[in-house]
Amino acid sequence: MKKRRLILFSIVSMLIILMITISGMANIDQPEIDDAEYCLNSECTTVSVGKNVSTDGSTIISYNSDCGGCPFHTTIVPAADWETGDMRGIMHRGEVQGEMSQVSHTFQYLRSCLPVMNEKGVAVGETTCSIDTSTEYGKEVKEVMFSSEGIVDYEYIFEVVLERASTAREAVEILGYIIETYKWAPIHAECINFADGDEIWIMEVYGHDLWCAFKLPDDEVFVSANAARIRNIDFDDEENVMHSPNIISFAVEQGWYDPDSGEPFRPADVYAPNKKVYSLRRVWRALDLVAPSLELSPHELEYPQTVIPDNKLSVHDVFKIMGDYYQGTEYDLTKGPAAGPWGDPLRYANKGEGDWERSINMHRTNYFHISQINSEFPDPIKGVAWLGYGAPDSSYIAPLSGTMGSLPEFYRTGSRREAFDRDSGWWINIYVQQMAELRYNEAIKDLYAFRDPKLEMLYQIVPEVQKKATEIYESDSEKSIELLQNFYYQHALAFHESWKDLGDMLLGKYAMGYITFRTAGYPEWWNEIIEYKPIER
Repeated sequence: MKKRRLILFSIVSMLIILMITISGMANIDQPEIDDAEYCLNSECTTVSVGKNVSTDGSTIISYNSDCGGCPFHTTIVPAADWETGDMRGIMHRGEVQGEMSQVSHTFQYLRSCLPVMNEKGVAVGETTCSIDTSTEYGKEVKEVMFSSEGIVDYEYIFEVVLERASTAREAVEILGYIIETYKWAPIHAECINFADGDEIWIMEVYGHDLWCAFKLPDDEVFVSANAARIRNIDFDDEENVMHSPNIISFAVEQGWYDPDSGEPFRPADVYAPNKKVYSLRRVWRALDLVAPSLELSPHELEYPQTVIPDNKLSVHDVFKIMGDYYQGTEYDLTKGPAAGPWGDPLRYANKGEGDWERSINMHRTNYFHISQINSEFPDPIKGVAWLGYGAPDSSYIAPLSGTMGSLPEFYRTGSRREAFDRDSGWWINIYVQQMAELRYNEAIKDLYAFRDPKLEMLYQIVPEVQKKATEIYESDSEKSIELLQNFYYQHALAFHESWKDLGDMLLGKYAMGYITFRTAGYPEWWNEIIEYKPIER
């Protein structure tokens, strides 16, 4: 009965949206991104889901931008036409380092700290791949790879790619050409996931002009978490594998690989060796969540490059992975003294030699997105970028698109370097995140109860709106895009306003150690730790 009411409510909501007068919303001027506030997304996690193992046939990629100090404004970069001879700057660390010829037309795209998705439905995510320098080989590799005089920087080059790419495959080709021409800047390696509704391509860039990529099989899942993972590919498979011409010969020249050894060439191990727990544990956790039947051990030094999930995955399934903190495992961050009496899984900076267990869910997540792209719909309609701010477990996701003409004001309001601002989307998510920490084990239940029915409604309505927009698109493409614009805009705005109410409710319910101002004492195990002793009265 509950499900029937939800479906009925979804249909009614959709009809209301479709009845909105499609007169278009005035485009809001988008601010220039401050080049001094470049992104340093060095500790991120990505998940990629092939179209045959998603619940609706979409390709799905996710990206947690775990940058504690990056700018969070989300904007629309409009399409543009260019004259012959126009040049496009190549940026590195906020400064122009070189130029390339501009194309005649660049696509519109949605961007936060980094680009998210363009009007063609091409989406991108990334994770920076560190090199383990605890070995002599790792030190040597890092020294050589960081000796590049290249100028290509992932923080800005994704803009160039999404301006030009109509497909994920084309994105790899464009980025590969740029790297071979201008070379990678002396920074860490990168693992990148591109998706377009039909294909997902996993690409790794190592340094100098070295890169390789493979097409993710449609029935498999790939995960990356700050360590290069492309080890097992067929370099003769030109349909499903791409790479720089010297991907093997460079390693031979350096003495890092012997082609006569009989051993396969594994680019991740050669150019970015890293098998640290910091990365491996997150990879294990995500793979174990999607394929528990494999019974993967959390103590391995290498995991399958890709896995076939036990069940098909939805956007919400991926959302839960992004918000995971090892619940129910020996590494459960809600357990032990560090979690406090109320099971808070968030961990803050530690200055000592050790560190907390590194989960996928992080307090310092700047923004994150789950890009769901269904090739059954036309390019301007097929891509949905479910975007959120803050730690995913205590955040919400709102559907946006690379075709939107404008975004609600809250996406570009406020700054982490300024005072708390209730009109800022990022600040309101952090507000709720902090309020949940007052009594996490109880507050998170309230948050799920508040958030998940709204998301379930949107999961059902969005495809229906896409279908309606597709019908309109055949006769009036402008009206079709305006329909999507209004729908996404209004639901993002509604979620933002409701999130303010949620934060206020959590504060009122859990303030001062009470539950609705009724005494709720510490558990006995915590009393023992803090040496609580009753006072004789």
